[in-house]
Amino acid sequence: MKKIISILIALVLTIAAEAQTLNVQVGNVTYQFPASQTGDMTYTDGTRLTILNKTFALSDISCMLVDDTSVTDNLVSIKYSTSGDAAVTVAGNVAQYVTATVSGNHVTITQMNTAAVNGDEIIYQLSGTTTDGSLTMSGSYKCTVSLAGVTMTNPSGAAITITNSKRIQLSAKSGTTNTITDGSGPQKACIYSKGQLQLQGNGMLNVVGNHKHGIMSASYVSIKNLTLNITSTVGDGINCEEYFQMKSGSVSISGVGDDGIQCDLGGTASTGQTTDHEDEDTGNVYLEGGTLSVQTTTAAAKGIKADGDMVISDGTITVTNSGSATWDSGDSEVKGSACISADGNMTISGGVLTLTNEGSGGKGIKADGKLAIIDNANLTVNITGQIAYCSSSSNTAIRTTTSTSTTERLSDNLSSSPKGIKADGAMTITGGTILVSASYHEAIETKSTLDISGGYLYATSMDDAINSSSHMTISGGYIMANSTGNDGLDANGNLYISGGNVFAVAKSNPEVGIDANTEGGYKLYITGGSVVAIGGFERDASISDGTAKSASSFSKGTWYGLYNGSTPAFAFKVPSNSSMGSTMAVYTTSTPSLKSSVTAGGTSIWNGYGYTSCSGGSDVTLSTYNNGGGGGQPGGGGNPGGGHGGH
Repeated sequence: MKKIISILIALVLTIAAEAQTLNVQVGNVTYQFPASQTGDMTYTDGTRLTILNKTFALSDISCMLVDDTSVTDNLVSIKYSTSGDAAVTVAGNVAQYVTATVSGNHVTITQMNTAAVNGDEIIYQLSGTTTDGSLTMSGSYKCTVSLAGVTMTNPSGAAITITNSKRIQLSAKSGTTNTITDGSGPQKACIYSKGQLQLQGNGMLNVVGNHKHGIMSASYVSIKNLTLNITSTVGDGINCEEYFQMKSGSVSISGVGDDGIQCDLGGTASTGQTTDHEDEDTGNVYLEGGTLSVQTTTAAAKGIKADGDMVISDGTITVTNSGSATWDSGDSEVKGSACISADGNMTISGGVLTLTNEGSGGKGIKADGKLAIIDNANLTVNITGQIAYCSSSSNTAIRTTTSTSTTERLSDNLSSSPKGIKADGAMTITGGTILVSASYHEAIETKSTLDISGGYLYATSMDDAINSSSHMTISGGYIMANSTGNDGLDANGNLYISGGNVFAVAKSNPEVGIDANTEGGYKLYITGGSVVAIGGFERDASISDGTAKSASSFSKGTWYGLYNGSTPAFAFKVPSNSSMGSTMAVYTTSTPSLKSSVTAGGTSIWNGYGYTSCSGGSDVTLSTYNNGGGGGQPGGGGNPGGGHGGH
């Protein structure tokens, strides 16, 4: 006993004299107390030593020594090893709040209250390499996990598990590459946090999820600055609740067994979006900046899926989906994949989106609620998958077809049609540049109303290029609707054109360039704008405040210019799919004129099929448009979108 006391006295005198650091080692955990912080050290009952409110059992202490090690306050350093056990070093000022245990390279941390740490939080810094290690944390307080060049694999469970029910910052240190991999086990993800998870830092994080998800939070996930690569998962790339937010950084997700990013509602009812997302639980997805790339291949998978709304305001977003359709026995329907999907509303006001889906029955954009495309959104959507269907609810083998007539008599739940942009609620387009193509079904479809008042919009498909189940209104913008097998513009209610520049192309009679549901008692109303319709207008259209004319002949691949009196409205090139037997109807608010072989000028629009101005050319002979002609079956079959299933 006297020997122990003498050693302690010597250590105290050494610290005081040389202002150095006292290292107290307990197994593979070292607690470091700078001399300036130690104060009085209490030795009790001959069995316990207390330093800075951290009490040690003397029997647990492996070693005590004094050196000139520099100590960083608030820092807990965890260094993994390929040849030995992990080493944990705890700064003295937080030693009383941290209990660490080490078993090989598996480190367990229990964190207590840190409110007294100068208002700061504890930082757990991970480095080193291990093929059989992990970090498990518990507690009820915020902290930061700093990845400082760590390569860690846990073959029998999650690599990082944090059950603190508070905000966790997971940060990759600048200039470092960090790779985290899990293995078999009961874990929900390779990296799991029970609390809010903020992914950040200027370094790189690579994640491989061999059991389920790559990254999962039982609360929200936000991303800022980080370079994140999720290269393989059995489940979702990122799975979270409450909301998902990407502010900046670079995220790449591929090799996933389910959705790329999925955000669910945490509770039973949405709080609605809150100020600064404080205490928000919506299931919303917010994409506000950075570069996001997602690739999915699983049947009916979603690249980005929101249980609530999706709000896209900035960023470069690329989603590639090749997953086929599948029969969902729970909902008793055929379901296809989607690049981005929201169970609620969707608003796209900015960013550059490139969405590609080659899966059967797949969608580019799918909103179960309203869809608004506004401001500076830049969208390119390319859908090449075929129509997916099954013959009955008892014969659910998925089949594919390129013909809409194959599925037009099936109930909606038995088929899934590939569409570029689809909304069940009202769709509004007020700005942006939008290029949409769908090989075998509508490029753009809403099950409600469609209002277009601005932007540059090009839609092409084998079915209706642009279709609405209710009224359609065009009051501004540049719109080209190019169908290779049906109507260009098709409204199953009234169709109103009061402004804008419209170029609509239909296959041939009985399809028309611009179609309203006349047989349902509705009508096409043209009161303004500049309009060209190859295939003509719906019969008995109401055309006022201007003049409608028609050209009896035109040539594929030729540039034409539509003039409002002597002022050029726009230049357009006749697509190669145009039916030469069709009528070309033109309309402007003043007497329209048409010129061929013009020189296009101004801004290129409509994927190269148009320009905002023109000059030169030769006059084309126009005649009075026969308003009683044209107009086939509304929707190509009397139903929205030709009567096909639209899941």
